[in-house]
Amino acid sequence: MSPTLLRYPTLSHWGAYTALVRDGKLIGCEPFAHDPAPSPMIHAMPAMVHSPLRVAKPAVRAGWLRNRGAPERRGSDTYVEVEWDHALKLVHEELARVRAEHGAAAIFGGSYGWASAGRLHNAMTQTHRFLYAGGGCTDQVGNYSWGAAQFLLPHVIGTYTPLTGKVTDWNSVASHTDLVLAFGGMPLRNAQVIAGGAGEHTTQYWLGRLAERGARIAIVSPTRGDMPTGVKADWIPIRPNTDAALMIAMAYELLESNRHDAHFLDTYCTGFDRYAAYLRGDTDGQPKSAEWAQAICGIPAAVIRELAFAASACRTLVNCTWSLQRAHRGEQPYWASIALAAMLGQIGQPGGGFAFGLGSINSAGNPRVDAAVPELPSGRNPARRSIPVARIADMLLHPGESYRFNGTERVYPHIRLIYWAGGNPFHHHQDLNRLQQAWTRPETIIVHETWWTPTARRADIVLPSTTTLERNDIGASSRDRYVFAMHRALPAQGASRSDFDIYRDLAALGGYEQAYTEGRSERQWLEHLYEGMRARWRASGTLPEAPDFDDFWAQGYLALPHPHRDFVLFEDFRRDPAGHPLATPSGRIELYSERIEGFGYADCPPHAAWLAPSEWLGADTAGRWPLHLITSQPASRLHSQLDPAPLSAAGKIRGREPVLIHPADAHPRGIAEGDIVRVHNARGACLAGAIVEESVMPGVVVMSTGAWFDPADAALERHGNPNVLTADVGTSQLTQGSSALSALVEVERWAGALPDVRAFDVPVAAATEE
Repeated sequence: MSPTLLRYPTLSHWGAYTALVRDGKLIGCEPFAHDPAPSPMIHAMPAMVHSPLRVAKPAVRAGWLRNRGAPERRGSDTYVEVEWDHALKLVHEELARVRAEHGAAAIFGGSYGWASAGRLHNAMTQTHRFLYAGGGCTDQVGNYSWGAAQFLLPHVIGTYTPLTGKVTDWNSVASHTDLVLAFGGMPLRNAQVIAGGAGEHTTQYWLGRLAERGARIAIVSPTRGDMPTGVKADWIPIRPNTDAALMIAMAYELLESNRHDAHFLDTYCTGFDRYAAYLRGDTDGQPKSAEWAQAICGIPAAVIRELAFAASACRTLVNCTWSLQRAHRGEQPYWASIALAAMLGQIGQPGGGFAFGLGSINSAGNPRVDAAVPELPSGRNPARRSIPVARIADMLLHPGESYRFNGTERVYPHIRLIYWAGGNPFHHHQDLNRLQQAWTRPETIIVHETWWTPTARRADIVLPSTTTLERNDIGASSRDRYVFAMHRALPAQGASRSDFDIYRDLAALGGYEQAYTEGRSERQWLEHLYEGMRARWRASGTLPEAPDFDDFWAQGYLALPHPHRDFVLFEDFRRDPAGHPLATPSGRIELYSERIEGFGYADCPPHAAWLAPSEWLGADTAGRWPLHLITSQPASRLHSQLDPAPLSAAGKIRGREPVLIHPADAHPRGIAEGDIVRVHNARGACLAGAIVEESVMPGVVVMSTGAWFDPADAALERHGNPNVLTADVGTSQLTQGSSALSALVEVERWAGALPDVRAFDVPVAAATEE
């Protein structure tokens, strides 16, 4: 008789599924029955859970054991496996030593990543909760996804919630919008994932609804790959990083042709007179006409005027992907898009106004009632220190130096110890050679990791952590209408433990277990978080009664009802601006911000403006580095997660990440389809496999991020990680966001012997502790 097939419901950032387990092994995954377009990434889980890359036991870098605090060979050293008691003692001693000798701010609580869709076993929250309970740490604020917008938007519209919560929902767009101006496109590959997971992948459906009405979608992007698959759309190629110039020129043409909505601007906005002066060139002698923008962004002036006039003649939604603000001066296209939408006068109307993130992530724009999801509190940080998330290398390389951020003057702390869980900075950070240099500065680096990732291989102490399938949890997203029970499907693989169990043991060693756990076990925490959500639903007076925890756990999920009406961003504000003012100084949309003016930042003026980025195809350096590199979210993995799995491997060329290049750029360089090429600039170089096609503009190359970082040395990365090429500079002094999409490169055919990819080697020494 064959072993019984067991089925366990669970959730990942790429969707809900049922884990199929036989004889203690994950043998397959079935998509959630109510998901209309499940991601194929769920099928990568068996290979990852049972991967030979799993961290089998606690491991300590051999060089650190010989000489604590010495960073030599970090990234190339071997590891010695130790027992849990020994590993926990080493970690506890290091935390206590650093706090005693240097203070809590000398510990960096880095836990940025998408480790789990579960609300309890969220690595970032667990790490902060543990470190805060023990005395605090230096934390991070913002994120790589939309960090520039996060700190700009409160100055302009009083909130950044359109990034994280609701925008005008898809039903309103599908029912009312005639023209979608999709700056950055709407790539469906991005719509596979959402932080917190999703029961429904709906973007394709909503785009289909929009197309059925005959709505026009204009995709403004350097690559046709950012167009939605199977949906008719106009592709308007644009030079990377010049979207703000296009929007500003469209605003100028509206103003000069008297097609702008003067009543809306007078009633709901402040500062338009000063913005209009900039548009006309009163401030700098340069009218921001379509001809002016044509020279910058490469779009014919006639096309610019046609877009502006078409937008003013119908119900128009101006949507920006998150990627637009991940560029040097990335604040400007977001501010310019709001100004353009304000001049059209449709903000607060069904299907009109502006949106952020439609096409950047699954569930953005999904119709959903307001309902709480389970949330584990991280507590208060006693150290009260933080840095902008994208300034990690600056902090490590320049302790004690001052920097400006969002109207404040700050000083980088001197970090002696990094404690990281649930993320891979050697994927999401920029200029990885610079980060690798910065990574040598701390005395000790401690990492919780499931696999031997690039970050684990650059740690001093590696504690093996479980996958989501090896623990119980609750999964939910504030943008999805499902809440999921995540059943433990497998025993912990090897000697791995959950982050919660690791931190509980460490907190016990430090004498603050009660503060960390509050006396609750994993099961008790799940019941507590669920019942808190259930009570908030009951208190709302509008939501159905949720079942008790045991019934929810047995059922595997619960679904919120569909909303009774469409959500329209700023609908209340439009109806009654005095009764529902925005949280800006004026209570209105600030097209000119006196607060930002007061900061005195030359790199972020008090209104939307065209500011040339440090690297773009109009820069002086474009002669030496003539191609603009676009780094995109991959279709076959989430960031760097699942990179070792067969789905990701199948898309590579001779083991390297592909690079898309136009025939007009490939042929003069002697590059043919399938060739291995060297992509390089002054910061570094990586190998990639060439895909020659016309889906990208001439002068533009495209690589997905997430190939596990695999440097032969500082001069060459072997696997195709494009973040050895991207610039590690802040978007501006206002927001200090990531500038990953401002990078110029050259590409040449690789003629030498092809080095082996070593990204998936396991660096454990044969000997274990005595």
